[in-house]
Amino acid sequence: MFETVLIVGLGLMGGSMAQAVKRHTDCRVLGWNRTRETAERARADGTIDAVASDALYGEADLVIIGLYPQASVDWLLANLQKLKKGCVVVDMVGVKQFMVEHLEQPALDAGVHFVGGHPMAGREFSGLDYALPTLYDGASMILVPNRSSDENSLRALEAFFMRLGFGQTVRCTPDQHDRMIAFTSQLAHVVSSAYIKSPEADQHDGYSAGSYRDLTRVAKLNETMWSELFLCNAEPLAREIDEIILHLDEYRRAIRAHDRETLTALLRDGRERKERLG
Repeated sequence: MFETVLIVGLGLMGGSMAQAVKRHTDCRVLGWNRTRETAERARADGTIDAVASDALYGEADLVIIGLYPQASVDWLLANLQKLKKGCVVVDMVGVKQFMVEHLEQPALDAGVHFVGGHPMAGREFSGLDYALPTLYDGASMILVPNRSSDENSLRALEAFFMRLGFGQTVRCTPDQHDRMIAFTSQLAHVVSSAYIKSPEADQHDGYSAGSYRDLTRVAKLNETMWSELFLCNAEPLAREIDEIILHLDEYRRAIRAHDRETLTALLRDGRERKERLG
């Protein structure tokens, strides 16, 4: 098991990960953040044990990177030679083909076990102030093996994340991950952002309830991060947008034609699919 864990990026995801590690394990937790002030605050409030420096990188058995896609790649490439041979590196980026394409070979060359990762949890807020030690309770942790990871590192990660309170771990390929995330996460953010742009949204007060709240919740997003994620997964996401436009057009045509039979059938199909899929 890992004794020293380095968390790179102490925002919502990294800060929550650090707090979960502190709560559930005896690991020493090091933390690095682009702004040192945030790292110092994390040390002061007990989120981490020490602010990481070049001299401490080599002590980490496990490195967990919680930065944006390109920043995650840049940080690891810049610091690979400072990590000890055989250490395990897992990222928390919401796209995986991009990460594996950029990091698999460099990690292999450096003797480091890189595993693509994606914790299926989050909030509509960002930053260390919103970190929670319970954020990952019951969540799924996706792991993406590649040539630089071995079975021992994968099993160690699975045991480690289950110890932190995750509900399950799932292994998949980069392509499988990106296709599924385009549908289950990224498309929902696009639809929510588009939905809130109706002119009627300005007058929603007094007319909205649970349906409005549910559909608009993730429109409150970090546009800098999500635009980067969308573009790193452009083709799978564009296909999902095309698919939902196709189905929306079916509803539009039935409604404009006052075709109740077709509209009822479309709604029934949606209800039955939801009941079957959960």
